[in-house]
Amino acid sequence: MVDVPDGLKVTAAWAWRLLVVAAALAGFSWLLAEFSGVTVPLAIALLLVALLDPLVRRLRALGTPPVLASLMALLALVLVIVGIFVMIGTQVASQSSSLADQTLKGVEQLMGWLSSGPLHLDPAQIDGWIDQLTTWVSNSRADIASYLGRVGGQLGHFLAGTAIALVAAFFFGYDGQRMWASFTGWLPEEARAKTYEAGRRGWESLVSYMRATVLVSLVDALGVLLAALVLGLPLPWALFALTWIASFVPILGAVTAGFVAVVLALVTHGWVSALLMLGAVVLVMELESHFLQPILLSRAVKIHPLAVLLGIAVGSAMSGIVGALMAIPVVAFMSAVISSLRSHAPQPVVIDESSS
Repeated sequence: MVDVPDGLKVTAAWAWRLLVVAAALAGFSWLLAEFSGVTVPLAIALLLVALLDPLVRRLRALGTPPVLASLMALLALVLVIVGIFVMIGTQVASQSSSLADQTLKGVEQLMGWLSSGPLHLDPAQIDGWIDQLTTWVSNSRADIASYLGRVGGQLGHFLAGTAIALVAAFFFGYDGQRMWASFTGWLPEEARAKTYEAGRRGWESLVSYMRATVLVSLVDALGVLLAALVLGLPLPWALFALTWIASFVPILGAVTAGFVAVVLALVTHGWVSALLMLGAVVLVMELESHFLQPILLSRAVKIHPLAVLLGIAVGSAMSGIVGALMAIPVVAFMSAVISSLRSHAPQPVVIDESSS
């Protein structure tokens, strides 16, 4: 018999257990991806309810019936989002003519800089590139049409998912507590109260996360707005609204909104304004990634700033934008749930009868 060292035994025991956990997580991720048409809208609905939870509680405290409070909060959110997009569309429509003139002038300046600037490109070479691009677009009409068809199909899925998210958000906001109590009722009696309390604490952590996210998004949007006003860019309030909405996706949202702002500065005011806008966007992103996200969110969800950054990175690597959006809420919820399950003094299950 070979005498296996104790250290190797412990390592092997931990290794196979970790492999089993990794396989379970992979299987769970696969199931979520397979049914993403349902799981993603439900996850978005939970985030919406967490965002609206303070408003719903305030309305209930004022004597509003639970059904009406949930419906009013959800309607207020929809009106705000619709109002933001209407404002963006109104600004674009009102400044379309001047924006087109500025864009044409900016393109001419860019072409002049490419010819006379440090690159010293031959105008004929630039014209050749434009001709090649035009030829490629002309020869790729079938591919472009196919791509647009796929986009149209994705738009249909998006609208269906939006409807599911809104309906689910209404029922979660109105009767979520009773749903969770009913779920815990299926558990063994000795685990019900502790599980119920763990879910409640996880929900409170999720609500705190959404409050902090609103603040982070607002700071990002104000930074882009200030830079746009200083540089005299068109559509400053549209950029503010776009950045505020996009920044709900940590880091990636700010990058996307910043790219739009830099392109707008380039085509309307030239490369100097574009570089200045790029500097402002980088500064805002550094403020978000190294201060706002780690400090504010870590305080809200009570996890280490490094865990916040790693959670965003892992989530975006696994599922792209959706993963980046859901990573920290999942970490916040699970952290609070695990902390509660490790405690030994769960609160008794008490259902708010006013929600019925």
